[in-house]
Amino acid sequence: MQDPDLQRQHSRSRLVRGLMLGVAIAMLLAGGGVVWWLQQAIQSSTPTPSIAPASPSDITQVPLQQNVQVYWLKSTATSFELVPALVSVSAPGQPEALLQAALEAMLKGSDAAELTSTIPQGTKLEQVTIQPDGVHVNLSADFTTGGGSSSMTGRLGQVIYTATTLDPQAPVWISVAGEPLKLLGGEGLIVDQPMTRTAFEQNFPL
Repeated sequence: MQDPDLQRQHSRSRLVRGLMLGVAIAMLLAGGGVVWWLQQAIQSSTPTPSIAPASPSDITQVPLQQNVQVYWLKSTATSFELVPALVSVSAPGQPEALLQAALEAMLKGSDAAELTSTIPQGTKLEQVTIQPDGVHVNLSADFTTGGGSSSMTGRLGQVIYTATTLDPQAPVWISVAGEPLKLLGGEGLIVDQPMTRTAFEQNFPL
């Protein structure tokens, strides 16, 4: 039969070992919890970089290099003829911006020696808009100065054809200094509004 004192010592020893093991497990679990909590706290406090997507308006405002047809005149033995030339313009992608760049290039004149313009120097493009009823072009008062009937017919054709470079079938409404153009030049060429390429060819032979 085992000594009672020895049994009590063994029981106390097992109890102590059990307590120590429990404390160790608790510390391990607590330590893991602390580590997890610290990781979550660090992650939540670290700002996440955000990249804002480019808006469509930003993209459309980027200048684009495009080719458009601009019309000037070429002298023949008896008159003029309208001649298209490809011109590279820098403009945003909207049609109105392309038309504006094309008309402004036309007003500057061509570098080609064989091409000319009967539009008076100093003529400015005040505005060009695309509306449901056609293309509206507003020019400065210089447009109507100087020249005879051939000069007036030539400049009218330049504006109509260049203004319809994106849509050859589009009607064109021409204003001078904000007023609809009805008579052009001292000889009084009647300008019906709107004008189209077909109407110009029928009524204003070069």
